[in-house]
Amino acid sequence: MYDSKKVLIGIGLWIILHFMIWWSTNLQFVREYWRDKALYVSLALAIPITVTAFFATRFTYEGLGDTVWGSRFVAFGTSYLIFPILTWMVLKESMFTPKTLLCIALSLLIVAIQILWK
Repeated sequence: MYDSKKVLIGIGLWIILHFMIWWSTNLQFVREYWRDKALYVSLALAIPITVTAFFATRFTYEGLGDTVWGSRFVAFGTSYLIFPILTWMVLKESMFTPKTLLCIALSLLIVAIQILWK
């Protein structure tokens, strides 16, 4: 039995998680100022990222009917939504290439399959 409220909370947590991960790994490329300081940001975000991953997994696991695979695919799908958007907005690397657009579409499809396929 699916619990849409838990799934939505889980998806929200995955989005927050991937936002934090993007900054913790890519801040070093945003400005020269951050190049040698970004590791400290990564270390500061390590525990919040881990706690968010813990609860995102729990909510999507329970919300999708006790399936770790479902939770994992939602995590993957949401990562492929956040990464291209932040990379495009912050680093000015285009996500509008056929390969990237197809991967984004596939990630949306993966999330939809996990949520809608009963």
